[in-house]
Amino acid sequence: MSRLTGWWVGRSNAAKVELYTRWTFHFFAFLEILAIGGVPLAQKERGPIGLPLGLALGLLVCAHAFLTAALCSRALDWALDRRERPVRLATALVALTAAGALTAITLRATGVLSDGSVAASIVNGTITFSLGALVLCMKRVRHMLAVAPLAGLATGAVVALMGVGLAEAAGYAVGILLAGTGLVGACGFSGWLMKTVWELERSRELKARLAVAEERLRFGRDLHDVMGRNLSVIALKSELAVQLARRERPEAVDQMIEVQRIARESQREVRDVVRGYREADLRVELEGARGVLSAAGIACSVDSLELELPADVRSALGWVVRETTTNVLRHGDASRCTITLRGEEGSVLLTVENDGVSVNGTGVDGVREVPGPRVGGGTGLAGLRERLAAVAGTLEAGPAAGGTFRVTARVPSGGRGSGATAGAASEASEASEESDARDASVAEGAGVGDVRPRAGREAS
Repeated sequence: MSRLTGWWVGRSNAAKVELYTRWTFHFFAFLEILAIGGVPLAQKERGPIGLPLGLALGLLVCAHAFLTAALCSRALDWALDRRERPVRLATALVALTAAGALTAITLRATGVLSDGSVAASIVNGTITFSLGALVLCMKRVRHMLAVAPLAGLATGAVVALMGVGLAEAAGYAVGILLAGTGLVGACGFSGWLMKTVWELERSRELKARLAVAEERLRFGRDLHDVMGRNLSVIALKSELAVQLARRERPEAVDQMIEVQRIARESQREVRDVVRGYREADLRVELEGARGVLSAAGIACSVDSLELELPADVRSALGWVVRETTTNVLRHGDASRCTITLRGEEGSVLLTVENDGVSVNGTGVDGVREVPGPRVGGGTGLAGLRERLAAVAGTLEAGPAAGGTFRVTARVPSGGRGSGATAGAASEASEASEESDARDASVAEGAGVGDVRPRAGREAS
């Protein structure tokens, strides 16, 4: 049962609509076999037609039902641009339907089928189900609306010409017109709905890719604005220093010190750009999550207290809200999502819970890990744990009571004041001092002199 549930829940909304539509048309095949195929074999008392003829008519209906199901499947693939239009299969279905209808009408006209209900069931049933399959191969609505009236008039005319009777011919025409119009409308709408849902799914994916591309362009533009001028100045001053050094001019040292200062300043500016690119504001992310989930049709409630938190804690929790919201939209099938932020003794607790749990072979879709780089923050659960570890926080994710999926982030309210992060900051400080010492040693060896008071501390 769990495997069957995962097989259904693990699909996107568009895939679910497609699966439902396909199995609806497959059910039509079984319905045709059960409702029409057994009619010739159940007429022994009303007018015996013999077992061989009854079995032959039943097999004809079965073959027609399977061919109709095959055409529906191919036509749905064509509607989704997965294969070419099944013209040959549609032609084969029209030929088989016409042959079966003419056979039943001929048997009725010659008196072999003394009960008119047998011929009417075979003729009207096979033609009606054929119209439902053929309409999926059409592009224009006016063509779909015309098939049922044309089929009804043609059938009634053939029955009247074969001498069965005008009243019975009118019954054939009216029956096909009413049943055919209803089935044509239902099948045409189902095909249109499935195609529209897939187009919306592709539009949402395209919108997400465009948003990522736009953010990359923004980051590239900011980085270019920061580094373009500085690199040009560094290149010019380096070239000037080379020329002065060749002439043994003492100003070459001043130029290289200036190059060092600009390089360190550029390094600081790049760090600021990257830091601004990777930081997330908790309050903005909470409001953004509410708006995005509501726009996607997911009822989102945010229960957030006004807490005074350090900037690094707000940024880490903001990333938790952003990543979990993205995963609910992309991987889950949620109808509601609850985000709770509350303070506990010495810590702050953020909980994101949704009912879109889906399990497949690779993970839980409620917060499935997205393949990608794991260095420097990454994405998915591993990336969130890395960000929370930087502020001594923890992350827990898994199924919860009531069939929901819950992500819980717990961070000390003091932020980086913990021993683990303090040790990391100490190590970073020591590494920075060692780097400054190396730079000063290299500068002294080159005869530049002690440049640490002027440029070295600017990068720390």
